[in-house]
Amino acid sequence: MLNQYETVFIATPVLSEAQMKETVKKVKSVITGHGGEIVHEENWGLRKLAYPIQKKSTGFYYLIEFRAEGELIAKLETEYRRDERIIRFLTFRMDKYAIEYAEKKRKKKEEGSSEKTENKVEE
Repeated sequence: MLNQYETVFIATPVLSEAQMKETVKKVKSVITGHGGEIVHEENWGLRKLAYPIQKKSTGFYYLIEFRAEGELIAKLETEYRRDERIIRFLTFRMDKYAIEYAEKKRKKKEEGSSEKTENKVEE
């Protein structure tokens, strides 16, 4: 049975835009290469960390929501640990309430962005 998971990872802030995209592409290829299906992804950008990690006070945050078998998580987290560009990660299985909440949040965000574009057109 496919479970729905959400993973957030923090990449080191010294990466260029191209290196960050390459890191995201690598993580996505691990997910899709082992039978996972990406549902949603968000780039949260450069944010300040709550406390220094490896003497760094900021990091690039990236969220990926996906469906996969449970065995994939061990492989994904092994890849996270091997990649020097990733300084922290968190992966968890979403229950039905978390899935519902994430879908509502996405829908609300999409409606908000479409209203903004409509307002710009009217002006």
